[in-house]
Amino acid sequence: MLLSKLARFSLLRIAALVVVLFGTGGAVAFAQEEVASVEVAEETVAEAEVGLDQQIDEWFRPIAEKWGAVVFYSVELPGVGPLPLVLILLVGGALFFTIAFGFINLRLFPLAIEVVSGKFDEIEKQGQDIPKGVEVMEVDGDLVDTIRDEGEGEVSHFQALATAVSGTVGLGNIAGVAVAVATGGPGATFWMVVCGLLGMSTKFVECTLGVKYRDVDANGVVHGGPMYYLKKGLTELGLEPLGKVMGVLFAIFCVGGSFGGGNAFQSNQAAQQIKSLLGLPDTGSSGTIIGLVMAVLVAIVIIGGIKRIAKVTEKVVPLMALMYVIAALGIILMHIQSVPWAIGQVISGAFSLEAGFGGLLGVMVQGFRRAAFSNEAGAGAAAIAHSAVKTRFPASEGIVALLEPFIDTVVICTMTAIVIVLFNADGSFEWGQVESSTVLIDGARLGGVDLTSAAFDSVLPGFRYLLTIAIILFAFSTMISWSYYGLQSWKYLFGRSVAADLSYKLLFCLVVVVGAAVSLGSVIDFSDAMIFAMVFPNMIGLFLLFPKVRQELNAYLEAIGRK
Repeated sequence: MLLSKLARFSLLRIAALVVVLFGTGGAVAFAQEEVASVEVAEETVAEAEVGLDQQIDEWFRPIAEKWGAVVFYSVELPGVGPLPLVLILLVGGALFFTIAFGFINLRLFPLAIEVVSGKFDEIEKQGQDIPKGVEVMEVDGDLVDTIRDEGEGEVSHFQALATAVSGTVGLGNIAGVAVAVATGGPGATFWMVVCGLLGMSTKFVECTLGVKYRDVDANGVVHGGPMYYLKKGLTELGLEPLGKVMGVLFAIFCVGGSFGGGNAFQSNQAAQQIKSLLGLPDTGSSGTIIGLVMAVLVAIVIIGGIKRIAKVTEKVVPLMALMYVIAALGIILMHIQSVPWAIGQVISGAFSLEAGFGGLLGVMVQGFRRAAFSNEAGAGAAAIAHSAVKTRFPASEGIVALLEPFIDTVVICTMTAIVIVLFNADGSFEWGQVESSTVLIDGARLGGVDLTSAAFDSVLPGFRYLLTIAIILFAFSTMISWSYYGLQSWKYLFGRSVAADLSYKLLFCLVVVVGAAVSLGSVIDFSDAMIFAMVFPNMIGLFLLFPKVRQELNAYLEAIGRK
């Protein structure tokens, strides 16, 4: 059935998809014009109503809903109402670490800038030299998704800033923010910022532990992350059985997270943007076809070992991230007279009781969910990449890492949200009136990247072409990074063998296709559930191990003369 549908899908459309994936804005426009000239057969359109995409979604949706119901199990709080337990753990833990470390997110913010600029590199070079192995996800000497360019240990301010932006701007900022604001209204933005600020403290704790308890095998390959600090750290506390169980649980959930937020969500939103640009229907098999193309490209890198595509992507992604930030800032400056009104909408919406206290809680939950999904503070994934840094002081990397939620959520997510609020100033759609995470605008349903794209394109006509390229590159880069996170967890569970390596990578590529085919609502439910499941074992470990972090922080501050 799939092969027959592929046969009916013209070679011109497939060529256009490849052009969109790695072409320029002009090439995209050319491909769109050519595709527009192709007539789709009447029988194909009729069959599309119940196409392969819909069949995959019907199979996938119950899985997403059932798993989401488990992960987001709500508890009734006296005088408050039902709240998801995982969010209580996540936000409560972030607040605890913020207070326990004396508001380290604000207090050490200036020091973090100094550390990332390389001011204390000479002190850190006196420490151990972590061997570089093939399992460390590197591109030209830089660890993917880390805020520091560790190349030769000499870091310029520009290099650090560029790496930070490229590692933090992604579809969570573009699509996730649109989902939050459309569902929870402008007020969700306020709670995203609050969660981002608190998440800085959590990120500091987990990345410090990631470096402290990393493992270097006999081949000099670095392995690290929550599964290691849960097992080794809790064993130090005399809780070896608990540490083993928690390490295994996190590894299982991290594999799920790599399939969900790190894969399915990325391919889904990239496919949706391509379909919108090329005028492809949401019904039929177009999502599956696009997913197959993306899966092949991902497989070439992670299975075929051809790193050239990944290297090109990692070179271009910082430019695309910078382009996105400049465009958002430009729109805000062009409507500067309306920005105070937009900020007023954000603040008033954050505390509005028009829909009752339950409505207020709903806005808070949306803000917290999307912020945590975007910056991953508390989920622990970032600690896997940060664990391979070269330093003798684990707390130094923790201090650097706390900048990530600030850049990601407090700055970039807020900019995206303001652009969308300004776009809806004339009431183009109703806040909160969502269906499968989409809103109705002029008879069409838009959500995620579509909504953000429409907001940008309304002020900067034609920007959607550049945004399409950016979205695809962000998605591709994120999938490559998360394939590394998931693979490390998979090997923790099944051993560091060739069979384990290949089996995970094949499954990962299969999920690329599934993610591109299913609906936004299904993929959001699944991705949220998978990412937030990681929070349970990780946060429990952080609570038990945070005194170790305090020791590491004191040691580092003493070494640099800031004690």
